[in-house]
Amino acid sequence: MGQAKNPRRVGENEALAVGTMIRGSAQKLNLVAQMIRGKKAEEALNILSFSPKAMAVDARKVLASAIANAENNHNLDVDSLVVAEASVGKSITMKRFAARARGRGTRIEKPFSRLRIVVREQQEA
Repeated sequence: MGQAKNPRRVGENEALAVGTMIRGSAQKLNLVAQMIRGKKAEEALNILSFSPKAMAVDARKVLASAIANAENNHNLDVDSLVVAEASVGKSITMKRFAARARGRGTRIEKPFSRLRIVVREQQEA
C-alpha cells in the first residue's frame, strides 16, 4: 500500500511558494503584495528589489522561490511567468512584556504573517 499522490493545489501551468513565518504585520505585507499582483515575474522582482519597504525583502525571497519552483519542478518558461496571486494572512503572534512605570508591565505583541505567491505561465497572444 503506497501513499496516495498528493494532488496539486494549483493548475498545470502554475507554481507556488509560501512564506509562513514572515516577521511583521499582515497589513504591512499586504501593501507590498499589492505592488506585484498581476505583474510579470521579472518586473515584480525589480519592484521588490528597489522598494523602500522592509517587508519587500521577504516578499522578494518568496517570489524568487516561486519562480525557481516553476523552472525546476514544473518545467515552465521563466520569461512568460506572471504573478497570478499574492495573498497575505496572519500567522502567530509572539507576546512579550515590557517594564513600565510604578511596577507595571505592558504587553507587546510581535505579529508574524504568511505570504502565498502563485506564478502562472502566460501564453503570448
